[in-house]
Amino acid sequence: MIKLLSKAVDLIADMLGGVLAGLIARRAQRIIARRDATPKATDAQQGWGELLLAAGLQGTTFALIKAAVDRGVAEAIRKPLGLWPSNEDQQPEKSAPGP
Repeated sequence: MIKLLSKAVDLIADMLGGVLAGLIARRAQRIIARRDATPKATDAQQGWGELLLAAGLQGTTFALIKAAVDRGVAEAIRKPLGLWPSNEDQQPEKSAPGP
């Protein structure tokens, strides 16, 4: 039951994290390139540099937000239950990974 609840919380957090990452990536693109949308790879008007920079920024933003959300959810599950989500055979109250 705990594992199912953990998966549900993780799924919801991942969806919200994806939305947040998209908003942050768009805002950063607006600030850096002074444009509202990330350039498409097939846009002939965009150069390689701008295209690869935008893709790298977007990928980095998504990876950073995903790592932060995943870690936050794991900490939120560990505190009340005493379980670290990735350790399936761990018993409650055993030491979880520390800071």
